[in-house]
Amino acid sequence: MVFLKKKSDTKKWLLEQLGSSQDVVMKEIKADDKRGEILYVRSLCDESKLQDFLYRPFYEKDKKQFEHYLRSLPNNEDELTKEKLLKDIMQGSIILFMNDSIFTIEAKKVTNSTISEATIETVIQGPQNGLSEVVETNINLIRHRYPQPSLQLEQTNIGKLTQTKVAIMYDRDVADEQLIKEVKRQLFKVEVDVLQSVSQLHKQMTNRKRSLFPTMMITERPDRIVHNLAQGKIAIIIEGSPFSLIAPAVFYDFMSSMEEVYQLYWISRFIIVLRYIGLFISIILPALYIGIIAFNPEIFRVQLALSIAGSRLGVPYPAFLEVLFMLLMMELLTEASVRLPKQIGSTATTVGGLILGQAAVEASLISSVMIIIVGAVAIANFVIPINSMSFAMRVVKYVLLVLTVFFGMIGLVFGVIGLVIYIANLESFGQPYLKLFFQSRSKGAKKEASSS
Repeated sequence: MVFLKKKSDTKKWLLEQLGSSQDVVMKEIKADDKRGEILYVRSLCDESKLQDFLYRPFYEKDKKQFEHYLRSLPNNEDELTKEKLLKDIMQGSIILFMNDSIFTIEAKKVTNSTISEATIETVIQGPQNGLSEVVETNINLIRHRYPQPSLQLEQTNIGKLTQTKVAIMYDRDVADEQLIKEVKRQLFKVEVDVLQSVSQLHKQMTNRKRSLFPTMMITERPDRIVHNLAQGKIAIIIEGSPFSLIAPAVFYDFMSSMEEVYQLYWISRFIIVLRYIGLFISIILPALYIGIIAFNPEIFRVQLALSIAGSRLGVPYPAFLEVLFMLLMMELLTEASVRLPKQIGSTATTVGGLILGQAAVEASLISSVMIIIVGAVAIANFVIPINSMSFAMRVVKYVLLVLTVFFGMIGLVFGVIGLVIYIANLESFGQPYLKLFFQSRSKGAKKEASSS
């Protein structure tokens, strides 16, 4: 409890700090001779606690009894500052303005029991929780991890038939105003009958409808969302999907994992370098193998060239058909592992791959070196943390493969150059796609710029 002479100034200051976020509730309550105003953040407060600890005593007790009840609550102190009140609000408390006093009532909502672990973006060290399919639960998770009053929430409905609830979250002190306006413009112009997935929303919000590379990041991790909110990015959450969109997203974002944030500096740098090596192996190795075997075998040392030539004795068709056959077989095994039940999916595809590979080598349909090439490509492709970028790179390797089949090593070189030019020409809400890092102005710099 705190007694303030300028209660209205405190209320005005708190509302200014909380901004126009749609989950901030300010309402008046009346009963007989009692009158008060309550201020709280809906996504942080438990409605049942609000009913039990505030509404019921307010309407059942007389004025004197109710005031004694409020003073007996454990969180009320004789002296509280504005900053302490703001902190209490962001931790799930309800602020009650009554007469000349201000009371705090704890009503924190805890949703850890209703969420599951992250299953796609797993980390060894760090939080293990993933998002839920309920928007309110996800907002609660994010607000608990990012208890800043500058975190804004705006909600709307998209989908003519489904009226799917969509929430936008951003830190107004860090995010660029033009970026916020552009994301809202792209979001509000989406017109679909049914909206059920963030991937579907991503496709609708992309300027280039047939773009191969994703320009918004899809994640299931609350900690990644918080990490990006602190950088000035915007998170979009929809009802019924345990994933969130993050905008803007540059190429580096798709190659990074939260593991780098939690590991030591040199360990995280090593992991990042390893990931880029895996990227180049997955897209270049098949085409490089074709280019050298079919067009420029003199690049290999004599011993290696003879070894590869010996392994291909008896193979009845050119090397590019061998590579294409094995890559397509690997794609089929990957898709089968996704579609089959989890209990038998990994076992069936692993055993199937081993049996098919061994049988194909014994039947002289493929060379033993080809098994190594395809295995290395498959493993390297899986090191990309974000699935949407992994899918894009799976397509890119076939483009480079076709160019190499027709034009040899020159086709591979020009294909890589064309790929870099294409990626460099992409933008994500005004941010260059090949930007190494997304850097936003800090809160202090932004405030200085606005004051000047």
